[in-house]
Amino acid sequence: MLKLLIKNVIYLIIFLTIIFVATSCNEKKAAKPNTLDSLDLDIQPDQVAMNFNIRFIDSNWTRAILIGKRGRIFSSRNETLIDGGLKLELFNKDQVLTTWLIADSARVDDNSRDMFAFGNIVVYSDSTHTRLETSFLQWSHSQQKFFSNVFVRITSPTEIIEGFGFESDQDLKNYKIYKVSGVKQ
Repeated sequence: MLKLLIKNVIYLIIFLTIIFVATSCNEKKAAKPNTLDSLDLDIQPDQVAMNFNIRFIDSNWTRAILIGKRGRIFSSRNETLIDGGLKLELFNKDQVLTTWLIADSARVDDNSRDMFAFGNIVVYSDSTHTRLETSFLQWSHSQQKFFSNVFVRITSPTEIIEGFGFESDQDLKNYKIYKVSGVKQ
């Protein structure tokens, strides 16, 4: 009986020692500040520009001017993200501003040079006095056209057309709305 009591006391001491050691190791350590080693470089931009103004020049004439609040270039993903608001001005060969676009944000595919705009988007054509409003718009660089697959509203001097799905040339002269939901004249 004495042996059993001693054996139980030894087990109790071992058990309490293990608990003491285990709980003393769980003290909260001071938070380690982020260092370059702890940042995920795959999601960090290679370049950041604030309040920028970029001119796109082709054969000695300015095709477009992009003005933005913040641009982030991700070389590994071949894309540029623009947020905080942007304005894109498009010019003809005579250097006359023909169309402008404003949006909350955009993503540019650096390979194709296509742009995907998001948020409160307005496109205005000076030549046709036509205004497009939508929440998503794609600019295809190769086709020199705008596309959208969401609700759009086009206001021209003669009518207002609303619908879903859209494509148009740069000057909003030749546009199509795929599912018209309303027309006002």
